[in-house]
Amino acid sequence: MRDFISEKVKSLKPSGIRKFFDIASEIKGAISLGVGEPDFDTPWHIREEGIYSLEKGKTYYTSNSGLKELRIEICNYFKRKYNVEYNPLTETLVTVGGSEAIDLALRATIEAGDEVLIATPCYVSYEPCVIMAGGVVKTIPLKNENQFRLTKEELENAITPKSKILLINYPNNPTGAIMERKDLEAISEVIIKNDLLVISDEIYSELTYSKKHVSISEIPGMKERTIIVSGFSKAYSMTGWRLGYSLGPEAIIKQMTKIHQFCIMCAPTTAQYAAIEALKNGDNDILMMKESYDERRRYLLNRLKLMNIPCFEPKGAFYVFPDIRGFKMSSDEFCLKLLEKEKVVVVPGSAFGESGEGFVRISYAYSIEDLKVALDRLQRFIVEISK
Repeated sequence: MRDFISEKVKSLKPSGIRKFFDIASEIKGAISLGVGEPDFDTPWHIREEGIYSLEKGKTYYTSNSGLKELRIEICNYFKRKYNVEYNPLTETLVTVGGSEAIDLALRATIEAGDEVLIATPCYVSYEPCVIMAGGVVKTIPLKNENQFRLTKEELENAITPKSKILLINYPNNPTGAIMERKDLEAISEVIIKNDLLVISDEIYSELTYSKKHVSISEIPGMKERTIIVSGFSKAYSMTGWRLGYSLGPEAIIKQMTKIHQFCIMCAPTTAQYAAIEALKNGDNDILMMKESYDERRRYLLNRLKLMNIPCFEPKGAFYVFPDIRGFKMSSDEFCLKLLEKEKVVVVPGSAFGESGEGFVRISYAYSIEDLKVALDRLQRFIVEISK
């Protein structure tokens, strides 16, 4: 019998994160600092709205694009936060999480052989999504000394005649890096000059700690060449509700909606009603959770400093990305030994691209109590391997 499996699918590497989750699941007493998932329950008033929608029998399909009221609230939110206006009827699409929005954006815009520039380290699904859409991945390795920000020079040096799309994620997973307005203005000059499209994954936009998030769509000349990807998972602790959205040029959103229509039909109705409540009345919930994350962030940075593990200060998301090159082992080896000896899960930087090698990702979407136990174990491990 012939081999029915696609060679394209065979070529995809499995997630470097899952490997450690699978091992940890077999180890009793393991503590995971590997999951990028808020440890807060979805705020009660948001859950209530979802429950109420079920009680009222609102269990039908919505419009392919999503509930009109939700799309209006998404656009109101973006106008309120970034002073950028989108049309809720033609420039807005509600998706099954931000991940679907990324996949749709790539499939709607890539022709076979088009080059997609990806700033790395990056979220693990970007490269596979580009490959599945028929594109060619070209990575732009970012540097620790630049706090993993994409510079104008790095972008200019990466562009070739085949370059079509730049895919960026700020605040960044896995590094916690942000891009300030001046950084975005600098790369926007290059983007416009080279007629690139930008897919900007801004799922962590609410989680910045010293600087307000700036969306690249705010920069003059960028709205018309940018697809914004965001969602409700991180800001409102709604990961399991599976709800995201995309904002962008009408012509592109129309084609993304067509693919979404054939593959998904619509995002979960219950989640959409809950999301309306989140956007209308969830600002205080975000503030409460962000203050807690910031406390954990500062605690982690202080503990790493006391252990003499170099780590730049992340200004967004809920990850730190310490430099473990001084221990003379690969990031994969470091994480495996830490798990075996101390039952602590962190993720090797290499899981997020070659430029992540020599670093590990530690999530602080966990309670202070869990972080203290895990960091005590990490300190014991560091002392042992440094002998």
